[in-house]
Amino acid sequence: MDISLTNRLSFKQAGLTVLVAFILGTLLSVTQVAVDYASEEASINREIRALLEISHNPAARIAYNIDAELAQELVLGLLRSPAVTRAELIDNNGLVLASVSRPRRESRYRVFSDSLFGAQRQFQDPLHVSHAPNEALGFLRLEVDTYAFGSHFLRRSLLTLLTGFARSLLLSLILLVLFYFMLTKPLTGVIRALSERNPQDPQHRPVPCPKGHERDEIGTLVEVTNRQLSSIAQEIEQRRNAEDRLTQYLNELENIVSARTAELKATNARLSQSNRELEVARTTALNMAQARSAFLANMSHEIRTPLNGLLGMLALALDGPLSAEQRQQLGIAHDSGKVLVELLNDILDLSKFEAGQLELEEIPFDLGAMAEDTASLLSQNAASAVELTCLIDPALPTHVLGDPTRVRQIVSNLLSNALKFTRFGRVDLIVACGKDGISIRVRDTGIGIAEDAQARIFQPFAQAEVGITREYGGTGLGLALTRRLCEAMHGKLTLQSKEGFGSEFCAQLPLPAHAQASSQPSLQGRIVAMTPASSGLQQMLSQWLPTWGLGYQRLDTDASLHGVDADLLISDCPECLLGIRPTISTPILLVTAYGNFLPHEQAQRLMPLLQIARPLARNGLLQMLRHILHSDDGDLHNSAQTQAARESTARVLLVEDNPVNQMVAKGMLAKLGYQVLVAAHGAEALEVLEQEPIDLILMDCNMPVMDGYEASRRIRSNGRWPELPIVALTANALSDERERCRAAGMNDYLAKPFRREELAVMLDTWLPDEVNR
Repeated sequence: MDISLTNRLSFKQAGLTVLVAFILGTLLSVTQVAVDYASEEASINREIRALLEISHNPAARIAYNIDAELAQELVLGLLRSPAVTRAELIDNNGLVLASVSRPRRESRYRVFSDSLFGAQRQFQDPLHVSHAPNEALGFLRLEVDTYAFGSHFLRRSLLTLLTGFARSLLLSLILLVLFYFMLTKPLTGVIRALSERNPQDPQHRPVPCPKGHERDEIGTLVEVTNRQLSSIAQEIEQRRNAEDRLTQYLNELENIVSARTAELKATNARLSQSNRELEVARTTALNMAQARSAFLANMSHEIRTPLNGLLGMLALALDGPLSAEQRQQLGIAHDSGKVLVELLNDILDLSKFEAGQLELEEIPFDLGAMAEDTASLLSQNAASAVELTCLIDPALPTHVLGDPTRVRQIVSNLLSNALKFTRFGRVDLIVACGKDGISIRVRDTGIGIAEDAQARIFQPFAQAEVGITREYGGTGLGLALTRRLCEAMHGKLTLQSKEGFGSEFCAQLPLPAHAQASSQPSLQGRIVAMTPASSGLQQMLSQWLPTWGLGYQRLDTDASLHGVDADLLISDCPECLLGIRPTISTPILLVTAYGNFLPHEQAQRLMPLLQIARPLARNGLLQMLRHILHSDDGDLHNSAQTQAARESTARVLLVEDNPVNQMVAKGMLAKLGYQVLVAAHGAEALEVLEQEPIDLILMDCNMPVMDGYEASRRIRSNGRWPELPIVALTANALSDERERCRAAGMNDYLAKPFRREELAVMLDTWLPDEVNR
């Protein structure tokens, strides 16, 4: 076995040694060159100064006597120096007595010398006589070409580097030969002896040790190798004996295996039969699961379609002229229908959890605005003595990543639960940033929950007490679903409550920030609030008004406004305002409960007055403050008197085959101020689109002639309406229905039955502001 030169240890060892020696030699040579350079640098100035010192006295006498001939001889003598290229003798009047020069020496190596020492140097020696050192007689000026010195330095440096390289090369050759004879050659002999040895040879022959290496590492290696080879020979012999015994055992095993094979064939036949039965059972289970999903979808559609008509007609009837008894009866029917819808939604969601079909989205959405919208929609469920407040952390990111539908469901369940069990006091919805992500807290002053019931209420169809269902209603599914939704988002739901003192539910959700909190607007003005210190209005105003740059001061409801300078007075107590209005002219913003705006007569007494319903949303409050603070009194007075909804100019195409649902949706859209066109199926909707300008389509999914899916696909493939919003109206509330609608080209999804408020939010989302005015 031969080893190439570059792979031999001697070559590697010599190469490493030479590399180290070469680096050290190079460093020493460079050091020597540097020292030589410093010496040469000093010698240039030293030699020229010496030349000037020699020439000083003769030059002084010549300048003193103003002898031009001697001056010419002197500078010619200085020019004989190989480094001097120019010499001048100048008297004290600046007159040149003598001047000689010659061209500098050119060479291709001159660039190196010039970079080290400079191209030339000038020296000047002031002339004076010894008995009058302070009397200037002129000066002697020399111009020196440094190449005369630099060329000598370059030759010495090159010689130094070449000798260092030659020494390194000679050292490498010597070391290579030494290492070969001391290391490579004996090792090669050992390797050759090992390679020629037959491992199957039963006779163990030891590997010979190279002469002269019996006591060094190579001898030790040979000794250890011989011991290992001896052990291997013994193991080979033992293995041969074991193989003989194994051959005997294998013959016996063959007989046993033959008998067992017959048994296994019978067992395999039984297993095949079992597998066929299992496959049939699996197919049956899959068919049952598909049938169950189809049943849930059909039941959802069949129940939601009449419910949509029922609730829509009840809502439209409640907006008409009714007697008190009729309004009460219709209100009870409408509330019962909403309970039925909530029960249907909860049962569908529970079935998704049990079937493992719950899928979560990961899209950016505005959590703060979503929480405020949900609180606004649920504010109609608050008792008149309950103050509902939505508190959003100013540091909350503008958008977070998550499933907005499921987060809205968490907020809605917790808030609905708090409003249901709170008859007076406060209900606060608090959204803030925490160390574990986003915290959504709902705090109330309701009846509270007993400690022994706090674990039970998170079980499906369970409530704190038996009397709770009788007195407050409900199915006991909301909190169970909320906890499961939090866990599905890798969050948690916690509870702190004391019976009779209210409850606080906290949902910790790890929603990553998609866009950080935007810069806050800057307003100017001073706001005074007349509200108790414990009110939610005071907490929200003290949190946001200073953030917007406004001055803020709170006064008790019985305080005097004498000497108080304010641009706006905010209060939630109309009784205290009636007493102080004659003494002040400051505009008033009155915060009222849902649907409890002041009668016209009382509002006229408080003019200029604007009213806004709680819970206050940040954007609504900000727009109201901008309107009040940037308007004069006349504009504000007119605005307060005409506080009516502006009619929208948007045209909505309703595609619905059910006549009852057509009436419901048309009634809702008309009350919201939209212009409505109706189509009974998808083909008719396409014809209307060709003839009329449309701003938004409400598309039912299941219709005769052409369903909503096919109609949406044709609208998108046409290319004329790429940005036209299409909102699906469907009674199928399962998760795959949403994906099916999006795949068909629809923008959003509204499940039947829906409320007018939900329809208004959807339209505000997809209609541009300029169309919506």
